[in-house]
Amino acid sequence: MKEVTLEELLEAGCHFGHQVNRRNPKADVFIFESRSNIHIINLEKTREGLIAAGKYLLDLSSKSGYVVFVGTKRQAKEIVHEDVERARKAGSKGIFYVTSRWVGGTLTNFSEVSKNFKRLSQLNEFIQNPQQEYTKREIVLFTRESDKLANLYEGIADMERIPDALVIIGTQLETTAVREAIKNNVTTVGIVDTNADPTIIDYPIPANDDAVGSIKLITSYLVDAWIEGSKKTEKPATTEATEKKSVVKSKSGSK
Repeated sequence: MKEVTLEELLEAGCHFGHQVNRRNPKADVFIFESRSNIHIINLEKTREGLIAAGKYLLDLSSKSGYVVFVGTKRQAKEIVHEDVERARKAGSKGIFYVTSRWVGGTLTNFSEVSKNFKRLSQLNEFIQNPQQEYTKREIVLFTRESDKLANLYEGIADMERIPDALVIIGTQLETTAVREAIKNNVTTVGIVDTNADPTIIDYPIPANDDAVGSIKLITSYLVDAWIEGSKKTEKPATTEATEKKSVVKSKSGSK
């Protein structure tokens, strides 16, 4: 994993919290001081949280786990989408994203929600190869339905099961996702600002969750950790055993 410095965090604006009157008392452990009615986050704590989260994701990726990056804030949408796609292009598996809105039941009622994934796949296949018996109006309606489903599920449409972890950009906003993760024992990694409760997040990263620079630095670091972990993916035990047998056979056959 690459080194992250306090200077980088400072330049990205990670230290700016919310106004003093919006403080969550449980976030006091991460607050350094207040200036001009704004809380300043202790960047030492930010760095510690970021490194711990990165190590966790690297390990999860090496074990072929699943992670969903959740970033529905206006400032986070494009960043999350681009970084996850960057990981996919690098060959990383098991990484997904949600940037439109978190659909209730994605974790707690996955079997039902995942039916929309199949429907989206069917619609896309049909639109690419339309059948002659449908009218132009029906094709237009199918396209609209496809666009609506893609807006909600495109980033997780290939997810075959409940993920092992959620990375949440702005935990205070994504309360439904956090509740569902807790209920389903899904590990949470999250940027927690001074108005959020860090105690409900497994790997809290105290930082500014509004500034583009802060979101970009943290998201990119975590995605880089996932990419690095994917390059160390552990081979299944059965595969390793098969390879050992093949080596033994080849050696015995050469005698």
